[in-house]
Parts: sequence; C-alpha cells; structure tokens
Amino acid sequence: MIWGGVAVLLLISIDAVDLKNVSRLFTNAENMKGFAADLLRPNWDDWQLYVSKMWETIQIALWGTFLAIFLGVPMGLAAARNIAPVWVVTPVRWLMNALRSIPDLVMGLLFVVAVGLGPLAGVLAIALNTAGVLAKLFSEAVESIDKGPVEGVRATGAPKLHEIMWGVIPQVAPLWTSFALYRFESNSRSATVLGLIGAGGIGQVLFDRMNGFDYSSVSAIVIIVVVAVTLIDMLSQAMRKRLL
Repeated sequence: MIWGGVAVLLLISIDAVDLKNVSRLFTNAENMKGFAADLLRPNWDDWQLYVSKMWETIQIALWGTFLAIFLGVPMGLAAARNIAPVWVVTPVRWLMNALRSIPDLVMGLLFVVAVGLGPLAGVLAIALNTAGVLAKLFSEAVESIDKGPVEGVRATGAPKLHEIMWGVIPQVAPLWTSFALYRFESNSRSATVLGLIGAGGIGQVLFDRMNGFDYSSVSAIVIIVVVAVTLIDMLSQAMRKRLL
C-alpha cells in the first residue's frame, strides 16, 4: 500500500512539476550546445580572484559550523529525553524545529538586512540553520547511549554535570564529530549558494558571471568549487574513518 501510494503521488504530480515539458531539453538543443561549448573552454584569467573567493567561502562554512557546534551541543543535551526533564526538552525541540525549518537562504536574506552585505551574514545564517540540524542529531545520539556508564558515575555520588561529562560525552563524542564534519561538507556547498544573495564567498562572483553570460568564466568557477568540495570531502572522510 505504501509503494502504491507513492506511485499515485508521482502520477498526480506530473503536471505540478511540469514534467511533460522535459522535451524542451532537446528542442532547445542549439542553446545547450552553445552553453556546453563555453563550459568546455574555461577562462582562467581571474583564477586568483576565484581561488580567494572560494577560500572565503570555506572560511564562512568553517565559522558557521563552529558556531553551530557551540550552540548545538547544549541544545542537543537539553533536547535528550533520557537526561533532561520534559519541561526543558519540549521548548528546546520547538526551537530546534524552527531553526531547521527556515532555509539558510532565507536566514541569509534576514541577516543581510540586519548586518549588511558580506560574509558575516553568511556565517550567521549557516550557524543558526546548522545548529538546529546538529542539535537534533546530537540529541538522538545521546538518547541511544548505553545507560551503564551513566549509572556507574551516578553510583559514585557524582552530580548531574559529572554524569554528562564522564558518562555521556565519551560515548557520543566520535558520533558528534562525524555529524559535525558532515555538516561542514554540506555547509561548504551552502555557503556557495549564499553568495548569490550577497552573503559573501564565490557565489556572488558566480552570479555576476552568469548574468553576464560569461559561461567560460562560470566553467572555471565551477571547476574550482568542485575541486575544493572534493578535497573537503576526502579530508572529512579520512577523519571520520579514524574516529568511528
């Protein structure tokens, strides 16, 4: 019944997503050929600008992720039902849901209005959106811990804070680090998109080149973004393998 329901939803949403006009990909083949030809001839004249903006994008993602971890750790602990009372868990989970439900692009627009154009708006947007995501993941990791170490610390007469420090954190630290590294990878891509609204990084340069139909420069920018994100993914993957 579930798969049948999914099939029905796909069928009734064909018109909604305009899927029947997919043939335009082939009827406008000449435009696609011209676009592809320019993409195959990347223009590296401004490569230093592109690399510096890509580095700025990575720094936006790095600071956004760091602030998100700083916010996500206490929120994740407060949202875990096995260590926090229900009167704390419920409002914290509402806050987590609110932060996760607002796209980082919308948050970026709000912060551009608040602090002006530039990378700070991107950092704050990524930090709040990622904090909501990490807090949920952190809380779920805490809820799945082994109760034995916590009860052992409690048996010594240790206060609640020591139970968390010595019974909870050592169990979830590797998983938390893996979640944080994964979000840093995702934020490196999100920071590129945030540049389209003036929140710093290489996205603004990409947007300008696209508006100027300078597809050769767009190709060079895309190559730099792909290389940078691939290197980040490889580094993150190597770190996760050592932790897990």
